[in-house]
Amino acid sequence: MVIKDKQKEQGIAIKEEMPLLPLRDIVVFPYMVMPLFVGREQSIKALEEATMEDRLIFLVSQKKATIDNPTSKDLYTFGIVAELLQLLKLPDGTIKVLVEGLARARAQKFSLRKGIYYAHIEIVEEEFLPTKEITALMRTVTGQFEDYVGLSKRFPPETLSIIHNVEEPGRLADIVAAHLNLKVEQKQNILEIVNPAERLEKLSGILISEIEILEIEKKIHGRVRGQMEKAQKEYYLGERMRAIQKELGRRDDLTAEIEELKGKIKTAGMSKEAEDKVNRELERLERMPPMAAETAVVRNYIDWILALPWKKKTRDKLNINQAEKILEEEHYGLTKVKERAVEYLAVRKLVKKMKGPILCFTGPPGTGKTSVARSIARALGREFVRLSLGGVRDEAEIRGHRMTYVAALPGRIIQSMRKAGSKNPVFLLDEIDKMSTDFRGDPSAALLEVLDPEQNSTFSDHYLEVPFDLSDVMFITTANMLYSIPPPLRDRMEVLDFPSYIETEKLKIGELFLIPKVLKNHGLTPTNLIFSKEALLSIIRRYTREAGVRNLERELSAICRKVAKEVVSKGKRTVSRVKITAGNLHCYLGPARYRFGLAETEKETIGVATGLAWTEAGGDILTIEVVVMSGKGDLILTGKLGDVMKESARASLSYTRSKASELKLEAGFHRKKDIHIHVPEGAIPKDGPSAGITMATAIISALTNRPVNREVAMTGEITLQGRVLPVGGIKEKILSAHRAGIKTVLIPEENEKDLVDIPNDVKRKLTITLIKHMDDVLKIALGSN
Repeated sequence: MVIKDKQKEQGIAIKEEMPLLPLRDIVVFPYMVMPLFVGREQSIKALEEATMEDRLIFLVSQKKATIDNPTSKDLYTFGIVAELLQLLKLPDGTIKVLVEGLARARAQKFSLRKGIYYAHIEIVEEEFLPTKEITALMRTVTGQFEDYVGLSKRFPPETLSIIHNVEEPGRLADIVAAHLNLKVEQKQNILEIVNPAERLEKLSGILISEIEILEIEKKIHGRVRGQMEKAQKEYYLGERMRAIQKELGRRDDLTAEIEELKGKIKTAGMSKEAEDKVNRELERLERMPPMAAETAVVRNYIDWILALPWKKKTRDKLNINQAEKILEEEHYGLTKVKERAVEYLAVRKLVKKMKGPILCFTGPPGTGKTSVARSIARALGREFVRLSLGGVRDEAEIRGHRMTYVAALPGRIIQSMRKAGSKNPVFLLDEIDKMSTDFRGDPSAALLEVLDPEQNSTFSDHYLEVPFDLSDVMFITTANMLYSIPPPLRDRMEVLDFPSYIETEKLKIGELFLIPKVLKNHGLTPTNLIFSKEALLSIIRRYTREAGVRNLERELSAICRKVAKEVVSKGKRTVSRVKITAGNLHCYLGPARYRFGLAETEKETIGVATGLAWTEAGGDILTIEVVVMSGKGDLILTGKLGDVMKESARASLSYTRSKASELKLEAGFHRKKDIHIHVPEGAIPKDGPSAGITMATAIISALTNRPVNREVAMTGEITLQGRVLPVGGIKEKILSAHRAGIKTVLIPEENEKDLVDIPNDVKRKLTITLIKHMDDVLKIALGSN
């Protein structure tokens, strides 16, 4: 069979069977001449076979380009009959072949002979009648293709002249499709559309989509180019302006700023290492374009390093008498703490260069730890900065982040030094026992360098990356409990204990400090409100129970608010004066919340002994109750007791059993009776060995039916032999006994050294007895009978 056009004119006959050449990622259209590069052995053989015969070959695309050896299932059935115009063998063995598409054809069957695929084909001829619709479609596609070529700008000028000379609709569609940047599947779909009108409609829709995409690309390209041109223009003009100003002997803003920074660096007094580092960063800043993102990062770093007090110090006030006066004016008591501050001043007066001390104020809440630190700063004439460490769990909070991180900043130590404005402030690290640890690091480990006088002269912050001297800083830390501070950190600090206030101290603090403070805060004067001494004492005894004075201040404030309301509602002339006495106190604060003198108001009871306990808020009394019942010898323990306290209870019972004959107890009582030990306030966890002698006393009282003296309180660890071992928190425990109205306190003999810290007023009102064996306890608590 012979087809039309070129084939008919040249007399080329197309056979029904011819060699097949599979194509990867290419679709060839009729009327198009294009080069192909053939490298597969099977394809080369197909070319050779076609060359030896009539130079015709069937070109068909692969469905998947990744398949190296396609079979008939991997090929489309619709392809192109093409003529081989030219073959050229390349040095690497690949053949470059120039082909011209002749006609569409459909493969009826594929066959494999001598390693070559042959296709049995059927020529698909186009038939159309010229109509106005086809003419309109041709004009539409031609116009759209012109727009496409104009937007893409990757086609030579002669491309448009080719399509303008085409009169056949099918040929026009094939030429346009061949020039579009489409996927193989899309081009194959167009190739398989035989009707020229349908093919033109399909191409028109594709061209509309492609033109929209090209317009969007053009907008994006124009926007990016505009931004780049603007930045380049600004840089170019800036450079020209600097060159002109240099010729005129003038300086631009950036040059002036760089010169100003260089001057600040010279006068900052920083270390050689820090000066070299900041000069390198300044050189980088000078070379950077103003719009560069890194410019702000470098400038921020230079600003931070220049803002630090490298050499600026405040001059210490070395007048010891003046310092003592300031400390006495602002705080009552706290003799040891005040002495330590004055001692530092005395040494500072004798030694010009000394390392700053690392102090740790530990004690219950409300005892004045933070306010004393502020007073020490005032007495020394130094700046005061406070950093709260409560809840800090990230090491970067102390050491900062690397400068490379987004929004990086120095750690809070360096930030506080910048805020202080001097290199020798009083630096308060508040709540150091409240830090915690997680996956971001351990902040307490980072503090080891800060709080070590041997290391903090070269403290390194991750952001600065240069050492900063902290040796002149007077560090003060505060904590409620020491056991939660890691031992290496605790070892670096000098611990000063803030004890619980006794009643007389609270009375003085209330009269001298708290009452004037709350009157001022509430807009009142001593003319409007007067507190009698008895009223203040009653507030301390019956409305507060604390180691410090915070709740006392709150109660005084509550009274002031009520008086302020009366003053405002009735007028100052009508309410000239309100006097608070013990008799009318309930009108302002309601009924008493606590009972004072608990041991005096209750009767002596069998099986109930009074112990002493240490708490985070100071000390407290601890009542232990024992009941003996008929049973099977069980020991029942209730009151949310810890393991150590449970072991003390068992030791107390074992001691009692060993003394059964001396105590005249029934033989084998422990097998016939159940003993229940209960510690009231069961919602509060309790632990420790110091209640051992108290539990033994209560057990023996219940078994012997002898009441315990309610005026006696005790503390101490018991052994199976009855020895009384020393315990901690003696001062807090004795002060709590004094608050509760206890008359006699029994403590271990080895705790005698702790009595030095007990105020003399308390010692005079209490009988403190030293004991070393349980027999001594029983003689006093149960009597001689």
